[in-house]
Amino acid sequence: MMGEETDNILYEQVVSVWVRDPRIQKNDFWHAYIDYEICLHTDSVCFNKKISRVRRRYSEFVWLRQKLQANSQLMLQLPELPPKNPFFSLNNAQQITERMKGLQNFLTQILQSPMLLSDSCLHLFLQSELRVSRIEACAAGRTHFSVTQAVQRCGLRRFHSEEDLQKDLSLCCDSDSDSSECRDPEPQIKDLAMNKAASTTLLYSRREETLSSSPGSP
Repeated sequence: MMGEETDNILYEQVVSVWVRDPRIQKNDFWHAYIDYEICLHTDSVCFNKKISRVRRRYSEFVWLRQKLQANSQLMLQLPELPPKNPFFSLNNAQQITERMKGLQNFLTQILQSPMLLSDSCLHLFLQSELRVSRIEACAAGRTHFSVTQAVQRCGLRRFHSEEDLQKDLSLCCDSDSDSSECRDPEPQIKDLAMNKAASTTLLYSRREETLSSSPGSP
């Protein structure tokens, strides 16, 4: 009885997901792939972070399905991914759009399962920038940070508050925009410090020029 009530509560909560903004990423001159932005907006108690955006490629979706199927111990039949096309072209807009819709349908169905919502790999896939090998390590407790910490770190540099992210999300699902990234904030801090120092130096330089050109100056 208690289990049924819990399931009903989860079903009443909203978990909205969009797969959008396909972009070509180049490994080198000869190798490239497409990744997609995953926007998630929820009021579910299953998620510590209510709004997020990450980028994933098709092969990572394949890994996720295999991992969730293994973790569920075959108790669930997972939805299918859009099939892998040996003739898939990075320049074929129709193929890209069809794959993107298939990926979104896959996630939408996955997020309707209370059992899968308890899987740490799913949360890290949707709300962290960790690669799949690091997701496995983090979910297994083999990293110096927890699942919650990995999720909370994602996007902290770009969005300073939930309100900022809410405003951006209201626009991002209608038009293209840069994706949030979980990179080390240290380089930006250093850049800001250097820019401030450069501005200060320029100010002093101009002040000296003004003094030297003023009447009565030696």
